[in-house]
Amino acid sequence: MDSKHLKYLTITPADKAWGIAIHSVGYQKIAPGESYPPNDHPTRYLFSSERGRILNEYQLLYITSGQGHFSSKSIGRGSLNIEEGSMFLLFPGEWHNYRPNNRTGWTEYWIGFSGTYIDNLIKKGFFALDRPMMNVGIDSELVNLYEKAIIIADEQKSGYQVALTGIVANLLSFAYYNNRNTKFDASRANTANIISKAKLIIADRYTTVKPWEISDELGISYSSFRKRFKEYTGLSPAKYILNIRISKARELLTNTTISIKEISQSLGFDNQDYFYTVFHKITGQTPTEYRILTQGQHLNPIQGSYKHLL
Repeated sequence: MDSKHLKYLTITPADKAWGIAIHSVGYQKIAPGESYPPNDHPTRYLFSSERGRILNEYQLLYITSGQGHFSSKSIGRGSLNIEEGSMFLLFPGEWHNYRPNNRTGWTEYWIGFSGTYIDNLIKKGFFALDRPMMNVGIDSELVNLYEKAIIIADEQKSGYQVALTGIVANLLSFAYYNNRNTKFDASRANTANIISKAKLIIADRYTTVKPWEISDELGISYSSFRKRFKEYTGLSPAKYILNIRISKARELLTNTTISIKEISQSLGFDNQDYFYTVFHKITGQTPTEYRILTQGQHLNPIQGSYKHLL
């Protein structure tokens, strides 16, 4: 994903009838020392990290890397520390302020919304003005929900607000759930946090990343990382990465006519023979057999052979 992706949405009366209406969704990565907020905020979201601001909607923000500080009227003097894995809820009509540390920058996801659904949760005490901060850990499922929301907001297909309504409900429920459980089991949460961060790194760089590079980024020894990863996922980091590569290979073999050699190279395999060996070990078929089985029935008879697929 690009380092910045912002989408601001319109709302109809029909959208409000579902109980949640989505105003905005976005993602941005702030580099260390970069000014915050960026200069391209629209007028209705004007924000100064020196003066703070007041919104007319709720916003749920998720910080997946970096550190910072948060303050608001209801928490009183001082500020709360924001760490990676922090999620915080902004309330309409409530003065607040937040910013990343210059030293670390941060990566943030957010979604803005309003409606009777969230109002009722507030009334019943699930979320509160004086408890805006939640420690949910690094959770790839939460990231997936935000990224799915961005895709839906970009496409704006018929009924897209309804689809976003479901995502917001999921985000709020997982925020509440994760926050409660990280308090009760810090040790387990720490392992889950490490594995989720590792999965995000792998998802982003699965064609090139090495297992020991991941442990270095996470700041733990490779032996400890490998043990935790295997206990948690059932696979060693190296085998997990290979499975991700082969999964992508199967997708490319099925849905494209890219040559097997090019697929092998694009997925980071040293040579085609090794790719064939790994593919066969995981799937029970060679790449050629797999492609013929999944694409062969769709061949144009005029082509007369499978050569263009190999």
